[in-house]
Amino acid sequence: MSTVKSPAVSPLKDYIKTNDKRFLDELLELLRIPSVSADSKYKPDVLKMAEALKSKLVAAGADKVELVPTAGYPVVYGEKIIDPKLPTVLVYGHYDVQPADPLNLWTSPAFEPVVKDGKIYARGSCDDKGQMYMHVKAFESMLKTNDLSCNVKFMIEGEEEVGSANLGQFLKENKERLKGDVILISDTSILANDVPSIDVGLRGLCYMEVEVTGPNRDLHSGVYGGAVANPINILCEMIASMKDKNNHITIPGFYDDVLQLSKEDRADLAKTPFNIENYKKDLDINDIHGEAGFSTIERTGTRPTLDVNGIWGGYTGEGAKTVLPSKASAKISMRLVPNQSSEKTAELFTNYFNSIAPNSVKIKVTTHHGGEPVLTPTDSVAFKAASKAMEETFGKKPIPTRGGGSIPIVALFEKILGLKSVLMGFGLDTDAIHSPNEHFGLFNYYKGIETIPLFYKYYTEMSKK
Repeated sequence: MSTVKSPAVSPLKDYIKTNDKRFLDELLELLRIPSVSADSKYKPDVLKMAEALKSKLVAAGADKVELVPTAGYPVVYGEKIIDPKLPTVLVYGHYDVQPADPLNLWTSPAFEPVVKDGKIYARGSCDDKGQMYMHVKAFESMLKTNDLSCNVKFMIEGEEEVGSANLGQFLKENKERLKGDVILISDTSILANDVPSIDVGLRGLCYMEVEVTGPNRDLHSGVYGGAVANPINILCEMIASMKDKNNHITIPGFYDDVLQLSKEDRADLAKTPFNIENYKKDLDINDIHGEAGFSTIERTGTRPTLDVNGIWGGYTGEGAKTVLPSKASAKISMRLVPNQSSEKTAELFTNYFNSIAPNSVKIKVTTHHGGEPVLTPTDSVAFKAASKAMEETFGKKPIPTRGGGSIPIVALFEKILGLKSVLMGFGLDTDAIHSPNEHFGLFNYYKGIETIPLFYKYYTEMSKK
């Protein structure tokens, strides 16, 4: 009779498994708090979320936990210094979330989390409460099982979804407190649950709002139509002129600083597992659309974009109203790639938008917020540690990828703190972040909690060599 024993379960894994229901319940509790930073009516909820997170960090075992005030929402800070001679990992995340609109498209209320089909449905479940909270629970698990191998600092902000406008000043004022060796972030995605990946680049962001004004009041479209400029028509024409037939952005100087991909880079990106038919099926589209001469993977990770995020004006209520509106407005964002500057792009956009406006209307352009694009090294100790950790838990070596989204603060981390970041995310592109029915897989949540301690382990070991 065979006496072969099954592999022993480590105390850390056993602790995670034993407490998995509590870990989930705690996350659901946080997801019920509508911490929408973009809307001032949610201010009490954003502050409530900060207090709740502070309590969770204290319960997990962090020291010196406090809410550090900024000109906006506070930063939740905590640390555990086990030995000053050991490396220090600074964990960054955010506790604010996107607005849930349009509410009517949610299959369940955005702030009443529901677990179904192995996924947590709620605003912020993936971006970023679920991914941020993985770090708190991984930290707790390491402490409870004596597996914490280096020092940890937490810096969780409440304004990422509105551009992290106050975090730069916070970094400058707290450089000593934030001293560390690397920044660990989980606010990105993997290619698939069976194809792990690590983002090594992020696009920057330049977010604008434009307003076109015609007559001093709404007019009767029969009495004045054809004789007075319609701001909605004008705005649509202006926006349409900002791209040519090849979907190339027409703003003069827009591409001047764009870092061009080498043949080798394009060849490497082409190896990324990607099925165009599955992509179209998931989005329920007949065909893809984008800048001519580039693949979908290149378009979403390595090329700049210009997109209208919202447009309004005139009458949008039920029934008909024959009105020639006084104003029309739009929100427009541009994703930027390495070497582009959000400040310069905002200036180029403003100058061009004003230059193409006819004399029949008045123009107002407002810059909301921006962030710089980043590339992170793949030959660093931190990247190698993250890669080894994911390879162990997924059973496959992760693929380096470039993310299409933006985390504006990453570039500032390097500029102000002198620290590189590791973008070890566990979400999926199909998690509907920023959209109705956002969700985060239970597999991904627990996989993150299991993988993060291995990053600490390998980062500490490799740093000694």
